[in-house]
Amino acid sequence: MKIIVVGAGAVGSYLAKLLSSEGKDVHVIESDEERAAEMQEALDALVIVGNGASAATLEEAGARNADLLIAVSNSDGVNILACHTARQLGVKRTVARVEDPGLREGVDQLGVDVVIDPSATAAQELVTLVKETGVSEMAHFADGKLVLLGGIVTPQSPLARQPLSQLRLRSAEWGWVVAALVRHGKTIVAHGDTQVLAGDHALLMTTADNVERATKLLGLRKVRIDRVVIVGSTRLGELTAEEMIKNGFSVVLVDRDRARCSQLASRHPKAVVVHGDATDPDVLSELELGPSDAVLSLTGWDEVNITVCLVAKALGAASTIARFNRIRYVSLLSGIGIDAAVSSRLLAASAILRFVRHGRIQQVVTFSDTDAEAIEVEVTENAPAVGKSLIDLELPRGVVIGGISRGETTFVPDGSTRIRAGDHLIFFALPKDIEASSALFAPR
Repeated sequence: MKIIVVGAGAVGSYLAKLLSSEGKDVHVIESDEERAAEMQEALDALVIVGNGASAATLEEAGARNADLLIAVSNSDGVNILACHTARQLGVKRTVARVEDPGLREGVDQLGVDVVIDPSATAAQELVTLVKETGVSEMAHFADGKLVLLGGIVTPQSPLARQPLSQLRLRSAEWGWVVAALVRHGKTIVAHGDTQVLAGDHALLMTTADNVERATKLLGLRKVRIDRVVIVGSTRLGELTAEEMIKNGFSVVLVDRDRARCSQLASRHPKAVVVHGDATDPDVLSELELGPSDAVLSLTGWDEVNITVCLVAKALGAASTIARFNRIRYVSLLSGIGIDAAVSSRLLAASAILRFVRHGRIQQVVTFSDTDAEAIEVEVTENAPAVGKSLIDLELPRGVVIGGISRGETTFVPDGSTRIRAGDHLIFFALPKDIEASSALFAPR
């Protein structure tokens, strides 16, 4: 598959590295010469210096034979025009990051097949994480009927130190399955003989009506949040403030730039705006953080976000969430002052990967501390899996079937469940097993 990525910023560079590591034929277009040189050193791919909206540059990148163009530069206009020009040159499918809502109307007529806005998606995710305190991830599949929860297993969890097969037998009245554990940075795809330890990052799938049971199974304690303190006047910070206010939370915005604080106060009259450096304990101390407060550090600097969360937790905040660019930080710091993390890179990857994976892919979810993916696929009539039970499929050990949506019925399957054409099936897989597993459910 040949893919062109326009823009080598945080999102573009992450996607280019991910896709090239999977053996895709990736070409990157970047207008900044220094950034392009850095990318060329880091990537096993062709990096071209130029304007991604230019027909000549796109020709040089091989647009006439490309399957997919991903335009994720910092300019909405460049992204839209790049897609328009690419489609004229013959690119089969285009994806553009467009942040300005006023520019989204009618872009499909300009050659943009899919619009993504990672910051807007992240703001929605942050609302979910604040409502479901203790949960580090919550992804919805099958139109919201199936939910994948992530969380750090506590010593109080019924899962701790028991084989999963025994525990599932004792709780057979409701459906759940642990898809994977991340332990000391290593992904363990869960099976019946897997033992869960306190401190593991568990990814568990269940039906939407059993989310509360699932959080208790992980040993997570839900806390009611009334006030959300948002640090950083980034676009993500402002979008999140708007979403939190819509959802009934009291919101405090903190920024170290006095001029920006004046702008924030005029744009968000329902929020309290505080001028100060949130890494200074004295600034957060004045907010008298307590057990009904969540602190979200959403600046553009990982180190600042880490420090703010650690300070906030020490001062008594119930929940802290950090924005990260360097994904490696997440696995190193989870559970020691940072309850959850968001990343525009990962959210962009999740939105785009469904166009890269073959088959009738409905959704792909990526994670902060494992390279495995959760994938929702529609099973085709000619699929090898149709009519077979899960136990007869002999799936690779790196694959777990987490849930099935079949018409009006949604459930977590067991080994005797037979696959039917038209099923929406959610499976969790390590990278090496994704293509082979997808072919079982929706062959090329």
